[in-house]
Amino acid sequence: MIIFVIMKYYVVLSLFLAMCFETLAQDAGSAGTGELDLKLSEMGFVDVATLDTAIVVDLMYARDDNFVGRAMYDGLTRAWLHPRAADALKTAQEELSRLHPGYGLKVCDASRPMSVQKQMYATVRGTSKARYVSNPANGGGLHNYGLAVDVTIVDGNGEELDMGTKVDHLGTEAGVSREAEMVAAGVITAQAVKNRELLRSVMKKGGFRPLPSEWWHFNLVSRPTAKASYKVLDF
Repeated sequence: MIIFVIMKYYVVLSLFLAMCFETLAQDAGSAGTGELDLKLSEMGFVDVATLDTAIVVDLMYARDDNFVGRAMYDGLTRAWLHPRAADALKTAQEELSRLHPGYGLKVCDASRPMSVQKQMYATVRGTSKARYVSNPANGGGLHNYGLAVDVTIVDGNGEELDMGTKVDHLGTEAGVSREAEMVAAGVITAQAVKNRELLRSVMKKGGFRPLPSEWWHFNLVSRPTAKASYKVLDF
C-alpha cells in the first residue's frame, strides 16, 4: 500500500513538473529567440502570431528567396508590430474571418529595425531596385516604426490566394492603380483583382492604408505622422 501511494505521488509530481516546464518553454518562446526579438518585446511591441490563430507568419527577409537575394534578418525570428498596428491587424483578421471563415492573413514582414534597413538599402543602392527601399538617410519607412505590414491571404488549406504576382514582386504588375487595364491586357486575372480588393477591404477595416505600388504593403499612418508621434526602431 505504501509503495502504491509513493508511486502515485511520483506520477502526479512528474506530470506537474512537465506542465511547468512546458509553460516556461512557451513563455520563453513567446518573446522570440533572437536579440532583435527581445528588444522589440521589451519595447512593448506585439508578436503578431499571438493576435489570432488564423494569422500565419512567414518572414520573407529571414530567407534567401526575396528581392534582395539573401536573408536580412539575423536575430529577428518573429513578426512584431507597434500595439496600435497590432490591434488594427487583429481587426482586419476578424473582418476576413467574418467574410470568409477559414481564410487567414499571412504576414510576410512587419517591424524592421533601422540596422536592417541600412543593410537592405546598401545592398540595392545604385540599382533599379533602390526605389523600392526607403532610404534610411531620409528616416526610413513605416516598417522602421512598426507601423507597416506586408501581408497576403491564405485559404483554409494554407494556400495563398492568386494576387497576380507574388509578394515582393518588383514591377508595374504589383501596382494597384491600373488593375483594370492589366486585366484587359491579360497581365493579371479578374480573380486576382477580386482577391486584392478583398485584402484591401479587410485591411482598411482595420485602419490600414494601401501602398499604390505594392498590393501587399499597408501603412497605419502617414510618414510625417510616424516621424512626429512615434519612435523609430533605431537599433
